[in-house]
Amino acid sequence: KDILEDMDEKMKIVISHPPGNANVRGAVDGLFKLGVLDSFHTCIACFNGSWLYKLGKGPLKIIKRREFSASLKGKTHTYPFKEIVRMLAPKFKLKNLTRHETGMCCVDAVYRDVDNKVAAYLKSKKGEVDAVYAYEDGAFVSFSTSKNIGITCIYDLPIGYWRSMQRLLKTEKDNNTEWAMTLGGFNDSRQKLERKDKELALADKIYVASSFTKKTLEEYPGALADIEVIPYGFPPVNKNRVYKDLQNRKIKVLFVGGLSQRKGISYLFDAVKGLEEHIHTTIVGLGNIDGCPALRNALKEVEYIPSLPHDEILALMAEQDVFIFPSLFEGFGLVITEAMSQGTPVITTDRTCGPDILTNGKDGWIVEAGKSAPIRKLLEGFIANQLAQSVKNFVNGKLSESK
Repeated sequence: KDILEDMDEKMKIVISHPPGNANVRGAVDGLFKLGVLDSFHTCIACFNGSWLYKLGKGPLKIIKRREFSASLKGKTHTYPFKEIVRMLAPKFKLKNLTRHETGMCCVDAVYRDVDNKVAAYLKSKKGEVDAVYAYEDGAFVSFSTSKNIGITCIYDLPIGYWRSMQRLLKTEKDNNTEWAMTLGGFNDSRQKLERKDKELALADKIYVASSFTKKTLEEYPGALADIEVIPYGFPPVNKNRVYKDLQNRKIKVLFVGGLSQRKGISYLFDAVKGLEEHIHTTIVGLGNIDGCPALRNALKEVEYIPSLPHDEILALMAEQDVFIFPSLFEGFGLVITEAMSQGTPVITTDRTCGPDILTNGKDGWIVEAGKSAPIRKLLEGFIANQLAQSVKNFVNGKLSESK
């Protein structure tokens, strides 16, 4: 609804996104319910009862993550070949097929394939479509085509601007060398980065999910269209959350996300080090564990779970006392709202959606990115309060006995 405030309610919109994540599903459902969706273009769309849905119950459970509302079936166009190969390649050790930027079925190839298909579709629908809504790395060809045939270009930037990311993470790369190999963000070719800039230049409207992402666009070397912040939605709230007394047990701390230094993972490990007597830390996520000795060694000191289905992640969040997400560069941080939906307070940084949705010290805590000391100080405060309450209860109990 926010997106459509300045638009004609009768307009028809094409929306494309190769992976079709949860937020995209919500956007597509919303456009459909408002009667403005012309079509949705993605790699894989799974509908209840379809052969893909049945396959998702068997050997390819990951496909179930691409499930969409049955009402969208007639509006959805899929281009599955490259994406299916990309998903299967690691199982068959076909790394060349998914090599960064150059592999026939790498992520970039998947995005370009959908972008080209959408551009062809827009040409065939000239005069029938009013706007195309596309995402970073998958918009250049469809936007270029749209400019030639009078279609409005709406751009969604899900993570901060690349120039800002490279500037901020270069400091981390130079100063935290043990973890530098997990950073990423420096492997994109000049051609890919230029393509990102061209997409931004072609956009008639830009949407971002956080004030932090909007701020990073200040480093774009030129004029841009209007930029609007629309935060992503929350998952359904867990109304059955049960809070357990902290006495006589360890405080449960959780991190969920990619095991990359972009997520600030080393600062979490530094913050909990030496507090093992009072803190139980669980880490959920995948990363370059074999290639980073510091990460491999740190995971030995905590409970490590490589991966969980989404519903199990939410259930795990509901069992924790605090969720920590110390990201150094985040467009939003869906895990923040997921943890909050489960009634779990969050510690996160000023480079996430945290400042937009949290009131520091009231319903969560915002700390400076790139430092472990503020996180540790909060944890030590929790421990001190826990111990103080235990002493208080013990003393009150003894007084009751003496009476």
